[in-house]
Amino acid sequence: MQPIISVNNITKTFNTDGRLESLTVLNNMNVDIQENEFVCIVGPSGCGKSTLLRLIAGLEAPTEGDVLYRGENLTKPRKEIGMVFQNYSLMPWLNVEDNIAMGLNFKRVSKTEKKKTVDEFLKIIGLENFRKSYPHELSGGMQQRVAIARTLANSPDVVLMDEPFGALDAYTRILLQKELLRIWEYDKKTIIFVTHSVDEAIYLADRIILMSGRNGGINREVSVDMPRIRDRADSRYAKLTQELLEELEQLNNIM
Repeated sequence: MQPIISVNNITKTFNTDGRLESLTVLNNMNVDIQENEFVCIVGPSGCGKSTLLRLIAGLEAPTEGDVLYRGENLTKPRKEIGMVFQNYSLMPWLNVEDNIAMGLNFKRVSKTEKKKTVDEFLKIIGLENFRKSYPHELSGGMQQRVAIARTLANSPDVVLMDEPFGALDAYTRILLQKELLRIWEYDKKTIIFVTHSVDEAIYLADRIILMSGRNGGINREVSVDMPRIRDRADSRYAKLTQELLEELEQLNNIM
């Protein structure tokens, strides 16, 4: 089966200001993402997780290699690939329903279809009573739900998420992890999710990609063979958490 996303021999190098040498954050990386798969990417700070996501989003170009979407070279952003950022990036002058509808306006869908889609996602994220509220009137968790709904309302094939729950308190983070899984089970999009949290990755992912900070590549990949909804008290969960945390600590020590 053809992967929905293929990263082929990717190298990404940045020229650093005021220095002669360049900085390579990704080096000859290869990874395939299958359709409907939920993949989490973890690794030491500065190992290139967010850079990889931006390459897949078409927001940056690789120095070498290529990124393919359904076998086609990906050179710029496209409507089939949506992105959710950590800072919500909602438009402060738009209310909740208008934020969700923003991408639909660009697609010029009919008013009837737009209203149906917005109503559907307001129900999915549980914010039907807040449709006329503005971002500053919402909690951080509510704002992130709106950001996720706005991305999904455009019906992308692939959803990229760059530490979307990183700024939230622990309790809200757990609630939104459950919410995201519920939405994913409903919609079955392909999700590529960057996180610093090993626990979050194990809770969410079909597969975890552990990036290496030393050589800008992949240290290893782990299939999470546990049924959802996952029990954090499960001995398999605890064992995998300890295993990945120890590996991550080793990777941090050699960066």
